[in-house]
Amino acid sequence: MFSRTAELYDAFYREKDYRAEARSVAGVIRARVPTAATLLDVACGTGEHARFLAEDHAFSVEGTDLEPGLLKIAATKVPAAAFHVADMVDFALGRRYDAVTCLFGSIGYVRTEPALRRALAAMARHLVPGGVLVVEPWFEPGTMTHGFVTLLSTELPDGATACRMSHTRVDGRLSHLRFEYLLGDANGLRRESEVHELGLFSRDETTAAMSAAGLRDIAFDEQGPSGRGLYVATCP
Repeated sequence: MFSRTAELYDAFYREKDYRAEARSVAGVIRARVPTAATLLDVACGTGEHARFLAEDHAFSVEGTDLEPGLLKIAATKVPAAAFHVADMVDFALGRRYDAVTCLFGSIGYVRTEPALRRALAAMARHLVPGGVLVVEPWFEPGTMTHGFVTLLSTELPDGATACRMSHTRVDGRLSHLRFEYLLGDANGLRRESEVHELGLFSRDETTAAMSAAGLRDIAFDEQGPSGRGLYVATCP
C-alpha cells in the first residue's frame, strides 16, 4: 500500500504521539501480564510504536508488514529487532510472544470478515498461553464520512516539500481512501497516487472473530490510545 511512498510516511505522521500511545498499550498489556517481555507488532509500518515499546518499556520487539520499504525504515529505528515481510491474514513465524499488537487501524486492511477471522486466528497462534492480544480497530460501519477530503503538507528531511490530499469513499462495508501526493524540490515536481481499501467491521464481528480464534476475556476500551477504541483479549 505504501510501496512508492514509504519514505514519506513518518513526515506526514510526525504529529502523532506514538510515545504516548505506546505507553498506553504497554499499560494495557502489563495490567494483564505484568511480566510480559516479548512483543510482536503486526502491520508495524515504520516501527514507531515498536521503537517506543522497546526503548521506554523494555519489550523485546519484532514486527511484520507487507511493505518491505516500511520495514527497512523500522529496522533503522530498532536495530536489535527482527522485522518480517508477512501478510497478517496467514503469517507463521515459528515462535510465540507474550503480547501481539495490531495498531493504528491496520486491521482494516484485511478488508473482509472471513479475512478478519483468519488474521485474528493467526495472531492468536503467535501468543504464549496467557499472552495478550491488543488490536486497535479501523472505523465501524456507519461511522465514516463519505466524500471526506483532507489536505496535509510537510517538509521532508532533505528540504523538499510534500503535500498529500485524500478522498474517502464508502462503498458498503469497504472504505476506499485515495491519496494524491505532490512533491517539490529544486529539481521540479513529482506526483504519486495510491488507493487504500479497508474493511469496516462492527464490534460484534470483531469480538466474534476473537472468540472463534479461541481467545478469552475479550474487552473493548471505548477510548484506546488514539480515540478509536481498543480490543484486548487473552490466549488460554
